[in-house]
Parts: sequence; structure tokens; C-alpha cells
Amino acid sequence: MNQLTVTKRDGSTEQIDLEKIHRVITWAAEGLDNVSVSQVELKSHIQFYNGIKTSDIHETIIKAAADLISEQSPDYQYLAARLAIFHLRKKAYGRFEPPKLFDHVTKMVEKGKYDKHLLEDYTQAELEEMDTFIDHWRDMDFSYAAVKQLEGKYLVQNRVSGEIYESAQFLYIMVSACLFANYPKETRMDYIRRFYNAVSTFKISLPTPIMSGVRTPTRQFSSCVLIECDDSLDSINATASSIVRYVSQRAGIGINAGRIRALGSEIRGGEAFHTGCIPFYKYFQTAVKCCSQGGVRGGAATVFYPLWHGEVESLLVLKNNRGVEENRVRHMDYGVQINKLMYTRLIKGGNITLFSPSDVPGLYDAFFEDQAEFERLYEMYEQDESIRKKTVKAIDLFSTMMQERASTGRIYIQNVDHCNTHSPFDEKVAPVRQSNLCMEIALPTRPLNNVEDESGEIALCTLSAFNLGKLESLDELDELAELTVRALDALLDYQDYPLPAAKISTMNRRTLGVGVINYAYYLAKNGVKYSDGSGNALTHRTFEAIQYYLLKASVNLAKEQGACPAFNETKYSQGILPIDTYKKDLDAICAEPLQYDWEALREEIKTHGLRNSTLSALMPSETSSQISNATNGIEPPRGYVSIKASKDGILKQVVPEYTKYRQNYELLWQIGGNDGYLQLVGLMQKFVDQAISANTNYDPSVQPGGKVPMKLLLKDLLTAYKLGVKTLYYHNTRDGASDAQADDDCAGGGCKI
Repeated sequence: MNQLTVTKRDGSTEQIDLEKIHRVITWAAEGLDNVSVSQVELKSHIQFYNGIKTSDIHETIIKAAADLISEQSPDYQYLAARLAIFHLRKKAYGRFEPPKLFDHVTKMVEKGKYDKHLLEDYTQAELEEMDTFIDHWRDMDFSYAAVKQLEGKYLVQNRVSGEIYESAQFLYIMVSACLFANYPKETRMDYIRRFYNAVSTFKISLPTPIMSGVRTPTRQFSSCVLIECDDSLDSINATASSIVRYVSQRAGIGINAGRIRALGSEIRGGEAFHTGCIPFYKYFQTAVKCCSQGGVRGGAATVFYPLWHGEVESLLVLKNNRGVEENRVRHMDYGVQINKLMYTRLIKGGNITLFSPSDVPGLYDAFFEDQAEFERLYEMYEQDESIRKKTVKAIDLFSTMMQERASTGRIYIQNVDHCNTHSPFDEKVAPVRQSNLCMEIALPTRPLNNVEDESGEIALCTLSAFNLGKLESLDELDELAELTVRALDALLDYQDYPLPAAKISTMNRRTLGVGVINYAYYLAKNGVKYSDGSGNALTHRTFEAIQYYLLKASVNLAKEQGACPAFNETKYSQGILPIDTYKKDLDAICAEPLQYDWEALREEIKTHGLRNSTLSALMPSETSSQISNATNGIEPPRGYVSIKASKDGILKQVVPEYTKYRQNYELLWQIGGNDGYLQLVGLMQKFVDQAISANTNYDPSVQPGGKVPMKLLLKDLLTAYKLGVKTLYYHNTRDGASDAQADDDCAGGGCKI
């Protein structure tokens, strides 16, 4: 054995030193509970041979440690992470100790990996001061899954050769430096330090586009893009072109195609029959899938249409595995738009009449802008015998929709009346006509006629999240909200805009979407549950604090930098707050009083305006929650150990503080029904000014005959509507297989943070 040599990373060789391997594992195990250095060494089974690479030895040890992660020994996720960090730094820097920040930035700008403005906007002295803010030992707080996600998606690298150029703390400090680059010199270093500390200690979670893109020469970081299509070839082509532009820039897409006329409608006064929606949906699908987003994620989109659309029976089955390619468009998801009239027809056992939007003037716009006017027009057109229509039983149409939602998991629901009546926007002038890829964005859009069209409106939303698990007091949200709002608002001016309709909209509305991660841990830490109402009061207090402090931060920013130009198109400008427009049915499930001085805030907003039209949205955060070793979004975990499949293989992650709070965690399939969860979502929605990526979950094994009854699916749908829930995202069905979770990051799209 002593005669064997190893090949080091620099190509030199030396004799194998088993003691050196032992020392590295011992170092990684320091201070961790229930981990064994000898177990890792035994599990490694390293097959030594002459000239073996030290990097291969290291990777084998990392994998051995990762394989030992379990409920009984959760700290192996930190041992494996430390070994992986050691390995990563050796790859990036050729040594464990990172270089000085100024030297690192200079080298990265020369390589074209960092934006050159970093050396133009900051002096060497300032970069050296930033270096003093950095705590590289915070790398040791990552779990193994987090390190692998960083390595796979976020760290600046050559995705072809696999060469990595930075480690995590440089990522965090550089993001901070970029976001506050245009702040006055006398204040910006303080903001950089505070923001760096918040993100590097996982109090604020950043989305994928910001983590992977800010500091590089690519400058498009909005997670969500909403594009509306009109009923014309010019608009359809402009929509497809816009999709390509934004998919290539790492964004997830929401496409509103509800205006496109139904199959068989007249074109050019009867000169031809219209081919209907499906060919154009296929066109959009091709546009979505034509870019790979630089290896960070694949393109994805959700397409929206109303339940009363003339082609709805064909549109509802587009993801269905039955049928042929000609009548299926399976590689996008779909958002079905519903309002009170549709639900009323269902409850009363009535019918729903289907129309082509082109045949019923004013109906499509009224669907979003004015519910009373929609009902008047809808009933008038139902009586008009000259208009082409089809009548179907409401129960049949809703049942088809819910069956497709259950079988594919990817037919989403948008309650368009809630999205407009309980909205920051005045629906008469800025109606919300669609959501986004993951159903948490609710912003105004207008169709494009061409890609340079300045009268159209593409809505962008820039995301972030608070890590609830890191809060010791709700008062901490004051500081975190200020940092988050300032950073994201600055990002709007920092980034580039491929299309005028997106830039004009963003500059006018300055929309942000701040959500949460680690909610399941937050409930467990506070000893309350999803299922029994015990978490209702805590949730009410928490989300009240979140929205209050976000609004406070935005009004303070407006005092400094001015209100957003389209502030007059918001209900906020009329002194109307989320606490004024929520569904009062929520009062029956939670009588928690308001804790903050909303009246003083109302007057501040009326006097000074808001810098941002929207401030909150609850996104899924599948990948970025892993970076913080947090439970994702607001969802209950499926198991104490999540088995996540990623392109780097299987990643195991244990819920936070498992040994301490094991008894308090409520796992997904222990919850039983959706009622408790939907109540919590309703209470969040009371304060959240956009929407929520809320899921419904079903376990057929506990249902009579092993099948989830349609009656239950419809009951949950109506419960969500009654509680004011704006949108429903995934429908999860327990299939008896293991609860492994694919790290699909919004099915490869752009909105997860």
C-alpha cells in the first residue's frame, strides 16, 4: 500500500497517506452528533490503485457520508456537506482557503464571469472592506443537499467543462454588492453588510434567477413573466416571440390565451373557419421548449383560459395520456379560470353555457373587471338565439375538470373574481386576467401586437422569501422587510429588459412578491399543527406582520425615492388595504384581532404612496428552500427525510431540528383531509396581496373502495373558494410508492425560489 501513489489536483503525484484521509473526515465530523468517522471510512470501500486521483478519493468519501444520512443520524448531512465544501473549494481555488475578495473579483471580471461594473462601481478599498463582512465558515452551516444544489445550479461555472469559479459566501456578498451598487456611497456599505448577513444566515431566501445570475453579465432576474395574447395572428406571433426571449433568460412563463376564439368561429366575415385554440397552444409549447435556460432549468409555462370558453371540453383534456398528438398539448400546464357565477351554477345543479369569446362582445373583459356586469351579459347572451353556444351541465364540466386535475396533477384553478376584488389593483383600470407558472402571481397584463409594442403589458414579478424558521420574534420582520424590499426594488433598475412592454410595466408598477419558506418547521417549533386549527391564530399573526412590515418598508422607500408611477391604479391609492377586502367567512375560523396600527399605515400610504404596487406572493420555493435547509414554502413535508431526485442524483435532507421536534411535525399523509390546510391558506390570503401556490393532497387508501370520490374533490374546491383562496396549484395523489420528491423546480420553470 505504501508504494502506491495518488495524483493530486495539480497533476503532481505523492505517496498515499491514509492518515491524511482520516484527518479530513475527523475535521468534518467535529461537533456533530451521532456520526462516526470509522463508519464513513468503512462505507467508502475505496479501491486504491497506483495513480488514483485525490479528487476521486474525496468524491467517494462524500458519497459514503451522504449515504449514511437518516432519521437516526441526521448530522451526516452536515458531515457530507463539509466534505463537499472542502472538495468544492479545492476545485474552485486549488486550496481550502478562499482568496481575497478583490483578487477574486478582478480575476472573475477578466474571465468575463462577473459583470465588469463591480470594478467600476467599487474601489479596491471598498471591496477590501466587503471582505471583512464575509464569514466563510458559514459554508459549514449548509446541508449536503444545499451544497449539491449550489454546485449544480447557483455557483458561477462553466457548465460544459464543469469548472467552478466561486464558493457560496462570494455568491452572497456579490449579490449584495450588485443590488446596492447605486445606493449613495455613505449608506451602501451598511446595506451590503446587513443584506449579506441576512442571506448568508438564511433569514432571507433568494430565488434561483437572482442566486445564479446577479453578479454575472446576464441581467434578467425576474422569476415570473406573465404574457397575454389577443385574438389575432400578430398578437399570437408576438406572444410566441416573447416566450422565447424570456425562457432563454431563465424565467417561467404564464400565458393568457383565453381571448383566442373557439374552433369553427368565423374569420374575415365568414371567409374561413377558425382552427381553434389547440394549434396555437402547440405553437406556444414549441416556443417554451426551444431553450434550455443555460442548464439552470428547462422552460415551462402555464396557459390560462376561462371555464366558459367554447372549446373548454377539449382544452381540459390537453394533458391527458389518452388521445393522439393532434388533440393533446401535454408539455405545458393549464390554469382554468372560474368565478362566482360558475360555482353558483354548480351548487344549484344548473348549466354552464360555452361561448367563443369572439362572439360575445364585452363578456371576456367583464369576467375580470366587473362581476355584476359579467353576470348580466352572460345571461343576456344565453338568451340570444343568434349567438353560437353550447350548454353543458355544470356538474359534468366541473367533474371533468377535477378528474383531469386529479389524473394529471397539473390542471390548476384561478378564481378570477377573488384575484380582482381582493387585489391591490383597481380592476376597472388594471384588471388581473391571469396568473403565472406556479399560480402565486396576480398582476395586470395587456396583449401585445408585436414584440416592440409599447401599449401592451408584460408583467414581471421579482421574488424572495422570509425563512420563518429563523424568526425568534415577529419584530425581526421589520428589518428583514426593509432589506428585502430595498434589494428587490433596486434589482428592478439594475436588470435588463428584453422587451419594451416588460420594462414599461415594471417601471410603472414595480411589483415584488415576497413569500415564506420553512412554514412546516415554524408550526412544529411552535407546537401547532396543520390539521386541527391550532395553527390558525399563529398564522394570522405571522402573515399580518409580514404584510404590515412589507407595506411599511415600501412606504418608507416611497418617501425617499417616490411612489411607483402607476400607484394611482392601485386600491392602496384609495386607502383600501388587504384587511378591507378579504372574505369575511374567515372570521368564523379565526377570531384573532389585528395586532398592528393599520390606520396609521393607511394614512401614511395615502399621503406618500407606495414604491411597489404589490409586495407579497407565496411561491413553492422547492430548490431555494433546500439551500437554507428549510421545509419548502408552506407545504408539510412528505417524510422526515426528503428524498429528492435531482440531476446530481439522490439527495437526502432531514427536516430541521428533527430530533428536537419530531413529535410536532405533521407529515403530509398524516394530515387526513385538506380542510385544515385550506383554512391556513385562506388566513394567509387575507393579508397576501397577490396569490398563493396552494396544493391539494389526497390519499386514496383511506377512502372507501380506495378511490377519492368526486364529491370530496368538489367540496375542497368550494371550500377554497369560500375562504377566499385565489389559486390552487398541484393536486397530489398518494400512489403508494415512496415519497421521493423530484426536484422539478416548478416543473423546470422559473418561479420557484
